[in-house]
Amino acid sequence: MRIALVCPYAWDAPGGVQLQVRGLAVHLRDRGHQTMVIAPSLRNWPEPGVTIVGRPIRIPFNGSIAPICPDPRSRPRIRAALREFAPDVVHVHEPFVPSTSLYAALSSPAPVVATFHSYMERSLLLTAASPVLARLWHRLAGRIAVSRAAAGFVQRTFPGPLRIVPNGVDVDRFRRSGPAHLPPGRCVLFVSRLEPRKGFRVAVQAMSDVLRRVPDALLVVVGDGPERKAHAEAPTAVRERILMLGAVSNAELPPYLRASEVFLAPATGRESFGIVLVEAMAAGLPVAGSDIPGYREVVRNGVEGLLSRPGDADALADSVLSLLTNSSLRGRLREAALQRADRFRWERVAEEVEEVYREAVTVGQA
Repeated sequence: MRIALVCPYAWDAPGGVQLQVRGLAVHLRDRGHQTMVIAPSLRNWPEPGVTIVGRPIRIPFNGSIAPICPDPRSRPRIRAALREFAPDVVHVHEPFVPSTSLYAALSSPAPVVATFHSYMERSLLLTAASPVLARLWHRLAGRIAVSRAAAGFVQRTFPGPLRIVPNGVDVDRFRRSGPAHLPPGRCVLFVSRLEPRKGFRVAVQAMSDVLRRVPDALLVVVGDGPERKAHAEAPTAVRERILMLGAVSNAELPPYLRASEVFLAPATGRESFGIVLVEAMAAGLPVAGSDIPGYREVVRNGVEGLLSRPGDADALADSVLSLLTNSSLRGRLREAALQRADRFRWERVAEEVEEVYREAVTVGQA
């Protein structure tokens, strides 16, 4: 099958959607398919099988910054790329974002499958655009959501069926890695962009309580962003037990997971899934995280991790302390986390996506 995968976000920027499109392309090729990725980029990106169309701009969205290409002048290039590749199916990610995926869905001569990744409590912009987007919604030959949270967000505006297919993770890459060399201490790992909704400030506050009971605890932080200032503003005793590593590529991440004892995920909301949670579980880490819709679909409270009220630093600290001081609990959750991660193996996820493609092509031929 010839499959065009379309990403609305800058291909040369870090992000969960880009990671998923990359992984899916690799595993579809492993299954014997031909793939082409279409995406915008800030730079020329000479990567085989990737066609760059348009230059993105940075737009605030859902508590983050989305590098998208709303320029309609990119649409003829998208149309030409699809015509040249002649796909059997076009798989667009986040088709309602005013960017490359939207234009590809509107231009595709082949059946269109869409994956919805986002979650938020409500979107006035989506509601306002719904009369225009409804035509696209009904045109889709296949609809996927990465979680029930993401499906519910879309279905509040556009009633209709969606298949739940979670994000995929290269589980063995995280499971087989050796540990990184980190300073001495009981390592608690935080991996995320340092944006307000990711809860880094809550993590720093929780660290104050953790250090009273476990003085050798070390908060290892992978990521960068405006909330980095929370580290500089922390009391000296806390600041000295936080290791700021800055941005680390996903390829370089596994050793840091393998060197840690607990994974910290204090996001305050608007998460549709939790790829970093799956990566942590694949490395055998129990999770101390927020009890929010997207996360609780990945980590079950008391099974693979301990989830607490978002934004509650005291409750987060209690979860971390329970995992650091109770080896029996930590071991039980670790074993469950390793088993749970297998649900999200790319081999299984790619097979489920492939099934949606086959159904979409069948519908298109009817």
